[in-house]
Amino acid sequence: MEATGKQLEEKINQLFGKSLHIRHVDTGSSNACESEMTALLNPIYDIQRFGIDFVASPRHADMLMVTGGVTRNLERSLRKTFAATAQPKMIVAVGTCAVGGCIFGETYANYGGVHRIAPVFVNVPGCPPRPIDILKGVLLAVDRLIDYKEKKTV
Repeated sequence: MEATGKQLEEKINQLFGKSLHIRHVDTGSSNACESEMTALLNPIYDIQRFGIDFVASPRHADMLMVTGGVTRNLERSLRKTFAATAQPKMIVAVGTCAVGGCIFGETYANYGGVHRIAPVFVNVPGCPPRPIDILKGVLLAVDRLIDYKEKKTV
């Protein structure tokens, strides 16, 4: 945990100037993934010490963390939140439902995974995924952003 956090902190300092702000978007989850995300803020994980925090507005966010399969009622909210997020837009799909729709799949009331609505940077599978896996997903997303920026400047 400590090694992953330190790696993440170094990369956040390099890319974002000491802080990474995440906006959570629930698109129809069972709240199991949210409870694991909340655990990231407890004294065991304490991701705020690495410069990571959750924000209320997508306009202040560097990353979107989406949970749940995208329901028809929340699809519009996801699109609006994605549009309001600054470039580069990073989405981390957290949990099996967000990754592929889980047991619901694609139905009249559910689009399935987040990738059907918006481009996903990283998928974090699990029902629910452990907090350390979510943190590793954030690290992977930051790594991919570094690679993207390096390719763009070459």
